[in-house]
Amino acid sequence: MSIRIPVSAALAILGLAFPFSIHAQTPSAPANPAAVTAPAAAPAPAPAAAPVAPAVGMEGLAAYYSDRLDGRKTASGQVFDQSKLTAAHPTLPFGTMVKVTNTRNNRSVVVRINDRGPTQAGRVIDLSRAAASKLGMLRSGLAPVKLEVVKDAPARQAKK
Repeated sequence: MSIRIPVSAALAILGLAFPFSIHAQTPSAPANPAAVTAPAAAPAPAPAAAPVAPAVGMEGLAAYYSDRLDGRKTASGQVFDQSKLTAAHPTLPFGTMVKVTNTRNNRSVVVRINDRGPTQAGRVIDLSRAAASKLGMLRSGLAPVKLEVVKDAPARQAKK
């Protein structure tokens, strides 16, 4: 069973009010000009912004690419090469350099993002075979990792 509540009623229940008036009103002069009060004091300044939290999805499982993908184009347009230190990440810009640390053995490698993925739940990065080897995860196929951006992607050149 579903209950439909108008938005205005829902806002009233939550204690929220519309920040604007629905009906147009024309300004009118006060009946007694002496009754006009001074403008309200300016609101207090907003508190300083809270520190930015680390990027979401920077810890999780890493896997590595199948050999059958070697030589195919990546989402960036580059040809995938298992012997290069590259990786796929769902959101980081292409060209971003990321330090990947295997939290089981504390081994690290820096990879360049050149593809999109992974799409499996819980996975944060897909690595080339070379990167997986440096992390010591070839036998297991999966490893818990922590990601750290070490160099942002280079600025893209405008097309002329």
